[in-house]
Amino acid sequence: MEKGTLVEFRLHGDRRLAVIERPEGKKNWIAIDVNGHAHTLHPRQVSYEVTGQAYRSAEIPNFLEQVQPLLDPSSLEVAWELLAPDNAAVEPAEMAQLLFSDQGPAPCYAAYYLLSEDKLYFKQKGDRYEPRSATQVAELKHQISVEAQRQLEWQDFITCLQQSLAGKKRNTSGASDSEILIPDSATVPSPEPWADRYRSRIEALERFAVFGEEATHRAPAMETLAALGRSETPQGAFDLLVDLGLWGVHENLFLRRSQIPTHFPTKVLPVVQRCLESSLPDSDSNQRLDLTHLKVVTIDDESTCEIDDGLSLEYLEDDRQRIWIHIADPTRWLLPGDELDLEARRRSTTIYLPTGMIPMFPTELATGPMSLIQGRTCYALSFGVTLDETGAVENYTIHTSLIKPTYRLTYEDVDEILDLGVRAEPEIDAISGWAKQRQAWRQSQGAISINMPESSIKVRDDEITIQLLEDSPSRQMVAEMMILAGEVAARYGQEHNLVLPFRNQSQPELPPPTELLQLPAGPVRSCAIRRCMPRSEVSITPSRHASLGLDTYTQVTSPIRRYNDLLAHFQLKAHLRGDSLPFSEAEMRELLLSIGTTAQEASLVERQTNRYWSLEFLRRHGGEVWQALMLRWLREHENLALIMLEDLGLELAMRFNRPIEPGDRCQVKVAYADPRQDVIQLEELLVQTAQPA
Repeated sequence: MEKGTLVEFRLHGDRRLAVIERPEGKKNWIAIDVNGHAHTLHPRQVSYEVTGQAYRSAEIPNFLEQVQPLLDPSSLEVAWELLAPDNAAVEPAEMAQLLFSDQGPAPCYAAYYLLSEDKLYFKQKGDRYEPRSATQVAELKHQISVEAQRQLEWQDFITCLQQSLAGKKRNTSGASDSEILIPDSATVPSPEPWADRYRSRIEALERFAVFGEEATHRAPAMETLAALGRSETPQGAFDLLVDLGLWGVHENLFLRRSQIPTHFPTKVLPVVQRCLESSLPDSDSNQRLDLTHLKVVTIDDESTCEIDDGLSLEYLEDDRQRIWIHIADPTRWLLPGDELDLEARRRSTTIYLPTGMIPMFPTELATGPMSLIQGRTCYALSFGVTLDETGAVENYTIHTSLIKPTYRLTYEDVDEILDLGVRAEPEIDAISGWAKQRQAWRQSQGAISINMPESSIKVRDDEITIQLLEDSPSRQMVAEMMILAGEVAARYGQEHNLVLPFRNQSQPELPPPTELLQLPAGPVRSCAIRRCMPRSEVSITPSRHASLGLDTYTQVTSPIRRYNDLLAHFQLKAHLRGDSLPFSEAEMRELLLSIGTTAQEASLVERQTNRYWSLEFLRRHGGEVWQALMLRWLREHENLALIMLEDLGLELAMRFNRPIEPGDRCQVKVAYADPRQDVIQLEELLVQTAQPA
């Protein structure tokens, strides 16, 4: 190259023009740009030489003014249409002649510029440019169109987010902290229309917020966060979803991490409608026993909507009594393997969370025709049992039945009836007496009682309440009757060799009685026993349930809420009407395995969610002092103990700075709590002793 040659080179990816000034060493050249800056260039760095005349750097702007009017990309399409049929490759000078009928410096550079920028019609091959085939051009045009549409949608998406965020900020900018309610996931308003339009991008943010670095397809989430100037972290995604009003600050991430479905698929809805219209035939109609003449009471918490059990007392000859335990019969409305059954199987259980429940069956059915509703004729599976004077089962009968619940009572109602000895309700008092007899009989059979305080956590309108559940006579009565029904169902299954989901528990190795008696009676001693108790298991083989003191047992009393109970109903009812059992041994084993896994996941979500709201409750009541009972050591060498807040029934880990023993009481308060990180730190309030004068 000679002095005065105008060349193009790239600097940080941008095109630059400069004029060759002099050689530098053996291979390089010094070139001066329009601003008078010198650049050392290797020949490989030069992308184009403008030939035909010598230039000075001051003439570069004038040269570009000549080039600019010629840079019309659409002109290449005309050239491509002329050259493509013959697949004729061209150099920039030939293209200049074709486009501009001029091969001067400016037209040649303009032709080179257009060809080197083009990604549609021509591709470079050496110093020449070949026209692409019509098929290739069509495909590239499609790709460009798709990308352009993607960019438009992307810009619209970001604009929607920015406008939504601005709107949310305006709505809250004038409110004080005390006026801004913190919603939970159950009170978040319905998403704005754009959220459905960009569901895939919102889901990418949700996955990243829930699973963090383990989330699949994180790129869209990161792109969104970066575009909004947000932290490109799971917490950043979480905060954005909250600020958009799509999530609440208390969004249940435990539930979102699980595989638990929260909505029923549309294919289930027609089945639900048919059930509500009572258009399904009753396969047990010929065998149902009419028990509508019996007084039936259902006993539940006031908030219970799925009413699945009721109790009756029948007076027999010779002043004898038969207890009837009526269990809701949801299998009246479904068949093994139909849409409702498969959906219930997929869910395995109703999940009870502080913010609400996730039902196993659609709510319209679970709280409607499947439930035992006061004043209505209802379908049931009824267990009639007579007990001997010790509380043992003397004889029993099982029937599909029709009943008509007389009263719906709460546990508090029944406790009041028992406490006042209401004469108008002698059946309740009699059943309570039989329940006490049953409990005494089970204890004589080796039953192990663990009486630990339980609490119920509810969240409504951002208010958290924790209610300590008392082990009242009414609750003991209902529990004993449910255990009795489970024993009778299992005995029937064992006597007739039925494939049922039997529940068993191996005998625990308890501490010696002398050691247990050294512990304070109540929660401390129960906690020590609880540690030794093995998990109960489900099997198709009947065997002993140690803590219940029964030789055989199955759960049948919650078929609306537990799929294992529903399975037992399917099998029992089929045998009662003389049909083949719907589930074989192999099928039952496979079902119990899958159901067990799902039920364990549901149980974990329940525990984690209750723990979260417990910590949030304590965080909000950070200034309160709680009476605590030391239950046991977790790691004595680290002074880490398990305590129970007695007013709340909550068990928490706490580190002590002084000697303490199980059964000791102390006062504690919350030093720090972060529910989202599952962290709580308690501090003991030491009682100051008066110093002698």
